[in-house]
Amino acid sequence: MPRVVSDQRNKFENEEFFRKLSRECEIKYTGFRDRPHEERQARFQNACRDGRSEVAFVATGTNLSLQFFPANLHGDQRQAPTRDYVDFERETGKVYLKAPMILNGVCVIWRGWIDLQRLDGMGCLEYDDERAQHEDALAQAAFEEARRRTRDFEDRDRSHREDLESRRQQDPSPGSNMANADVEHKMR
Repeated sequence: MPRVVSDQRNKFENEEFFRKLSRECEIKYTGFRDRPHEERQARFQNACRDGRSEVAFVATGTNLSLQFFPANLHGDQRQAPTRDYVDFERETGKVYLKAPMILNGVCVIWRGWIDLQRLDGMGCLEYDDERAQHEDALAQAAFEEARRRTRDFEDRDRSHREDLESRRQQDPSPGSNMANADVEHKMR
């Protein structure tokens, strides 16, 4: 099953959901809302250093669970994310974040920053053309493999039927015809 839709760029550019989220807008950290603000600040920073966090686009209420790793890793090796994905040093009091993902069948990159005191900031989605091309190639390869397997199955099935038919023609024993006649008689 392909992970992406067939025309990702068109969906990203024309679907209202993506059009809204592709404009920079207010975001908030949504983790541990029931905890004191100071604890939430510490948990947010630790989560970012671990390569993950939960944010919401305020205007739409869209919540995302983000992973700050290259698209091919997603934290599988349990390493710390690089500064390309989590940057505490670019501007004092803020963390700049980048999270590639497939969202609604479209390859995107979430980019934004969050104020470390207020736990809010600005963010948006960008179309990830490089990953989209890679995922399209994977989807095409999966489609071709499924087509090849179907063709192989049909060839084996046809060969099997032809083999059965040739055996039936070579051995017209009365018992085999009787069984067929009985089956036909029961079907009536």
